[in-house]
Amino acid sequence: MQPGNQNRKAIKPQEKKILSEVMFKYLPYWPVFVILIAMCTAGAWFYLRTAPRIYESSASIMIKDESKGTYDPQINKDIDQLTGTKLIENEVEVLQSKTLMNEVVKNLHVYASFYEDGEMAPKPAYNSSPVSIEASNPDALKKVKKVEFSFSDTDSMVTIGSNKYPLNQFVTTDYGVLKFTANKNFTTKAENQLYFSLKSTRGASDAFSPMLKVIGTKVSTVISMTFRDEVPERSEEILNELITVYNKVSVADKNKLADSTIAFLDKRLEFVKAELQDIESKSQTYQSTQGAVNIGEQGALYLKSTGEVDQKLGEINEQLAVLDDVEKSLQSKESGASIAPSTLGLKDPLLTDLLNKLTEKELSYEKLKKTTGENNPVLTSIKSEINKLKPSVLENLRNQRSNLEASKLNLHSANNTYSSMLQSIPKKEKDLIEIKRQQTIKSNIYAFLLERREASALAMMSNTDESRVIDRAHSLPEPVTPKPGMIYMVAFILAIALPAGFIAGKGMLNRKIAFRQEIEDLTSFPIIGEVMLDKSKDPLVIQEGKRTFIAEQFRRIRTSLAYLGVNHAGKKRVLVTSSLSGEGKSFVALNLSLSLAMTGKKVILVELDLANPSLSSKLDVNYEQGVSNYLWGECEPEEVIKRTTANNNLFFLPAGQLPDNPSELLMNERLPELLNYLEEIFDYVIIDSAPATLLSDAYVLSPMCHATLYVVKHKFTPKVYIERLEQENSVNQLMNVGIIFNGIQSRGFTKNGYGYGYGYGYIHDNSGKKIRKSGKPAK
Repeated sequence: MQPGNQNRKAIKPQEKKILSEVMFKYLPYWPVFVILIAMCTAGAWFYLRTAPRIYESSASIMIKDESKGTYDPQINKDIDQLTGTKLIENEVEVLQSKTLMNEVVKNLHVYASFYEDGEMAPKPAYNSSPVSIEASNPDALKKVKKVEFSFSDTDSMVTIGSNKYPLNQFVTTDYGVLKFTANKNFTTKAENQLYFSLKSTRGASDAFSPMLKVIGTKVSTVISMTFRDEVPERSEEILNELITVYNKVSVADKNKLADSTIAFLDKRLEFVKAELQDIESKSQTYQSTQGAVNIGEQGALYLKSTGEVDQKLGEINEQLAVLDDVEKSLQSKESGASIAPSTLGLKDPLLTDLLNKLTEKELSYEKLKKTTGENNPVLTSIKSEINKLKPSVLENLRNQRSNLEASKLNLHSANNTYSSMLQSIPKKEKDLIEIKRQQTIKSNIYAFLLERREASALAMMSNTDESRVIDRAHSLPEPVTPKPGMIYMVAFILAIALPAGFIAGKGMLNRKIAFRQEIEDLTSFPIIGEVMLDKSKDPLVIQEGKRTFIAEQFRRIRTSLAYLGVNHAGKKRVLVTSSLSGEGKSFVALNLSLSLAMTGKKVILVELDLANPSLSSKLDVNYEQGVSNYLWGECEPEEVIKRTTANNNLFFLPAGQLPDNPSELLMNERLPELLNYLEEIFDYVIIDSAPATLLSDAYVLSPMCHATLYVVKHKFTPKVYIERLEQENSVNQLMNVGIIFNGIQSRGFTKNGYGYGYGYGYIHDNSGKKIRKSGKPAK
């Protein structure tokens, strides 16, 4: 046989054992489980009828991200300076902001919710209400839970209480200045009473914000959004409006940047235009008064050369002016400014890129600052990035200015060379050339600024939405919560877990022996029999011609004595003891003796519990002399041995007079002689002893016997005594111990089985009819 098959065969019995233990432990309480399953199922049904059904809508957009997108910053630099780029992480926070949700609530007027009374719970009337509500000042609305109203189709009037209000005009109500309009989502007529509730814009956005989830990934520029609501149509409208508001805010930010750039260029154009007009006027005046019209060849060459140099000087001066304006802007930002001037004209792409990043970070910071706390991790991170970028920008500005100043000195040196050439030109021609030179410089600067302004205006006209809608909002046809299958499953698990947990917890807290398995876990001594609780209070449960379940149990114990080596041929002495008084050791000794006597064997029951004897009362006899008298030497065994009326083969040796020192009396040398004498006459000698944990009698008698039956009573014997039994037995030994599990009661709602032991056997009444007493049918 293969090892795998052996392992599987070894596992199956273990699985069956665990299953049987679970069934054995909980099955007696099956009515409780059935009732709780029914109650929890009814509760789940009621919950599903009353709980609001929540639907989920989803949408997705794609935006430009400087770290993840495929955008090329070198394409159309002028336009890019206005549009900028965005970080996915920042845009996720912006989309989840309360500011945007406030705008959505105002635009859709969802601060007013409509409901219709239902059989068990109200239901949304988003599509069944004939009117909707618009507030004149949504921010000032007070919370109103329920306002019943009706609508008349004949006169188009809304009735609230005794007041009537027309449609499409603001009216003063008890709940604020409101305007009732026809509901554009009206599809079905309401069957029950309609009512509406009101919240302020802030209250509505606080209620809606937790229903919104915005997720951005680390590998793409796509943002996914989901929104959960009782009304799928409303959730779709909220998502679509959120995208619209987000795009409007983004375009507004870009337009603000474009306006700042164009304003800067217009200011420069006006200044250069005035200078150009002044130079043109000066040129006309000089030519008309001095008569200087033509310029010679040398003058033309000089004018051309100086014009090129002056154009470069003009560009440098313009760049220096831009740098000054940028530096002033950076300094003013520390006082609260939010938009940087344009960097048009600057040729260093690094500075342009740094300024674009700085502007983008500051815009993101201002957005988040309105919706989050100062200690928000994202806000703190952006602020840290801004503080790192500013020194880099200022350092770059200083380097740019230093380089431009050096270039300016070189160009001035070239101008000085051309000025020396000018000395050889006649004075009128020289003056005219100087005027033409200034005119050319200003004309070039004006043309450059005009070109830049047109580029900025074109960029402003191209300010469209930077996000592209991939999927507009759409709802799932089925509600995402509550899910009937899951609710019923939770109800079923709860119905099983509650009673099972109670039963298990009760068992863990119980310090008394309740299960056979507990005895087996606490000691290695074998359990040779179980005896169920007898409610008849009759000490003799075995009778001739009557077979009961408890009688069968004693017959099994009688058979199990062979396991301990007890037989009528040689080993005849059996000691019966227990941990405490009241565990039924005398009851077990009496009925075991009677069971053995019914087999035709001569049995003597010896009452050696000299501290608290009870066998005489159970047999309903009263003898003045007994074992104690024999041990004192007052009589012989023949004088105190009595035949019982229960069975002719059952004899009884009573305790006699109670001694003051029973333990010392049992150590009398006459006791072994008595036991030897009894062993010669009788087939079995059953000895009833005092409890082992209270007195030492059992430890004195056990070495003289061939087996010891230790009685443990269900729900009576403390676990600690059984746990201590084996430990103490290593010092004071009880010979050949077998355990009797006595007084087993039925568990839970079981009536035909006791449920704490193994549950076997049948009852036979006087008619001989079998009655099933275990979990298996009679065969």
